[in-house]
Amino acid sequence: MSHPERSAAASSRPEVRPAAGGDAPALDLREKGGPKDGVPQFSDRRLFVQLTAFTGCHDTHKLLGAFGAAGVECVLYADLNDPTGVAVLAMSEDPALLATKHRRDLSSGPFAELRVNPEFAMLGRTYALGYEPRLEDWLLHRPRRVALDPAWPWAVWYPLRRKGSFARLPRPEQMQILKEHGVIGRQFGDAGVAQDIRLACHGLDKNDNDFVIGLVGKDLAPLSQLVETMRPTAQTSEYLESLGPFFVGRAIWQSPLKESAK
Repeated sequence: MSHPERSAAASSRPEVRPAAGGDAPALDLREKGGPKDGVPQFSDRRLFVQLTAFTGCHDTHKLLGAFGAAGVECVLYADLNDPTGVAVLAMSEDPALLATKHRRDLSSGPFAELRVNPEFAMLGRTYALGYEPRLEDWLLHRPRRVALDPAWPWAVWYPLRRKGSFARLPRPEQMQILKEHGVIGRQFGDAGVAQDIRLACHGLDKNDNDFVIGLVGKDLAPLSQLVETMRPTAQTSEYLESLGPFFVGRAIWQSPLKESAK
């Protein structure tokens, strides 16, 4: 497991490359991974992930089969903190599908009887850090494997925003702070009790957050303990502007995982 806050804090930025002949610098928006067979990896593909929460659901069975437009894979969660609350996690390479077909699914049929809970509205995109050995698997398939695994029904989703002071630290100091998180994250991942999905949400979040994090596991307690263990670290205690709100849910329906993502 790559710890969510550690990885999020170290996200890559679009690269501005010098252009020949004194022209305006070239902007490279591709995701960049580690070298494969000695050749750098690049990709223009990424996954958009959206969480939409509702309240007022008295029968979750009515919602089954009421969503899941072509090209959109979904998870239906029961909201642990709201006895009539549910949430839909939607994943697609094409954000237009989230704004069209998926939007119609969530505003018609049994969903039309529910009230949207905007507190837990989250939207982000997968991104690379620059060292991933299997770039497109990291961007497209791993998030699906984690979210759609029936053996891992528990999830905690939350946004976070870093302080600007972190970006002004010298790079070696940034890396030392992030290493502290990395050690903790690997312990939980190696123990098989938590996996993460990390998303960048710059310009996509109404509260101006930087990242959306999903913690997924077989049991709920380790996900809470992971967040607790991170609290005393320098990254969390000194360099986060905000953390949360936290949506806590248990999957009651998941799209089947496609063979291409296994």
